[in-house]
Amino acid sequence: MRKVPALREGDTVAFVSPSSQSTMESIEKAVKVTEDMGFRVKLTRSCYESEGYHAGSDFVRADDINRVFLDPDVRGIFCVRGGDGATRLPQRIDIETVYKNPKVFLGYSDITILHTMFNRPRGFITFHGPMPASEFIRVSFPGYVRESLLRAITDTEPMGEITPCEGAPPMETLVPGTAEGELAGGNLALVCALLGTPWEIDTRGKVLVLEDTNEPVYRLDRMLMQLRLAGKLDAAAGIVLGQFTHIQPRKPKDSFTLPEVFEAVVAPVGKPTLINGCFGHDEKKATLPLGARAVLDGSRSTLTVIESGVE
Repeated sequence: MRKVPALREGDTVAFVSPSSQSTMESIEKAVKVTEDMGFRVKLTRSCYESEGYHAGSDFVRADDINRVFLDPDVRGIFCVRGGDGATRLPQRIDIETVYKNPKVFLGYSDITILHTMFNRPRGFITFHGPMPASEFIRVSFPGYVRESLLRAITDTEPMGEITPCEGAPPMETLVPGTAEGELAGGNLALVCALLGTPWEIDTRGKVLVLEDTNEPVYRLDRMLMQLRLAGKLDAAAGIVLGQFTHIQPRKPKDSFTLPEVFEAVVAPVGKPTLINGCFGHDEKKATLPLGARAVLDGSRSTLTVIESGVE
């Protein structure tokens, strides 16, 4: 998959809000943090607007994306936060314009919708990582999270092994084996939301990465089984299950645990699989270049990115 131009000191990045709205206080704080990283910031209309639980109308949010990909002064695009609303945008985005103007594109959670669109064969590598109004303004951002992000979007060398931050659980092997392929995936609920659409995920030969938050165990069970029934787990070269945060059983005395769901639904597929990947909704997250090649090694319980996402 095509790499995108690396960000350099002094480059302009645009803040867009394809999903839910953020407070101006959080955006202003995020602008300062981004400037401290050496970038200039351009705010778009969706950063200021609100409609229901969205950051402006469907037209405004999609138009912002179309405009920043066309803007020659913008070198990178940072999604301000996730939430809800990106599923309304695919038919409004000028995908030909996007494909012709590859740029650093950053976000996660609801932004999975756009990653999946942009990671098509004619598309380019995008970045599953922290967002300005969600992580940049947290006291936990400096250090591990910031360093992983900057390495992913500015360094033309491969990221190498994705190691967890200090204190985080180590990755473990659910199914042994070794797999190599392009990274694909993101938020489990949003990956499932695109099944049956023109933008559904292609997992053939890929290392599928999945994470989620605020979902009860039975819904995670259902969604993982949906991917299995759709052939998406079988088609993958390997699977890495990341951070599943704020997960609650349906009934504490009448439920499966999440590890039991992984054993029952994912393990029987027989693909090399790791759990406890350090990406997702936890505060301490690594940035992953979706579309870059990676190696999953079940004997060592490691995920190593062997290709840079930028050039």
